[in-house]
Amino acid sequence: MYTTPEQFAGANKANVEALLTMANTAFASAERLAALNLNTARAILEDGVANAKAILGAKDVQELMSLQASLAQPAIEKAVAYSKSVYEIASQTQEELSKVFESGFAEINKNVVSALDKAAKNAPAGSDVAVAAVKSAIAAANSAYDSMTKAAKQVAEIAEANVAAATSATVKAVGAGATAPKSKKAA
Repeated sequence: MYTTPEQFAGANKANVEALLTMANTAFASAERLAALNLNTARAILEDGVANAKAILGAKDVQELMSLQASLAQPAIEKAVAYSKSVYEIASQTQEELSKVFESGFAEINKNVVSALDKAAKNAPAGSDVAVAAVKSAIAAANSAYDSMTKAAKQVAEIAEANVAAATSATVKAVGAGATAPKSKKAA
């Protein structure tokens, strides 16, 4: 019924390990975002210089308009790819942190049930009803937590599908817009 120093030390060790896991996950995510941002900034600079050279080399207004239309598509595609990469990093980080929280929640439940069982053995006669009520409340809380977790995963899956659909639609729309002036020239 009472917590022993070993149990207390074990719980503290588990909490420290969980915090270290979360910190490492956050640092890894920040590192990936920083690398993505640096690479994107470098690519934007290189593309900007190349695009400026191409635009400055245009011989007439028609060539300039054609260049601008042809340069828009890759820029939009790269912006969409960047957004998708940021979303993937955030999604993976959230998934890893959720695993840590879920395992911690499962461990807490196991410890509470174990403590209740020990308390029930040492409890006075007639306290079985109270212990059963607490266990029932814990079971209801676990069920609610499981339902919320499943709902959150479904929302995340729907959001991911929507992001993919919006990305595809954006790329297609820009592609159609970039090819439209060319078809007007032919007409």
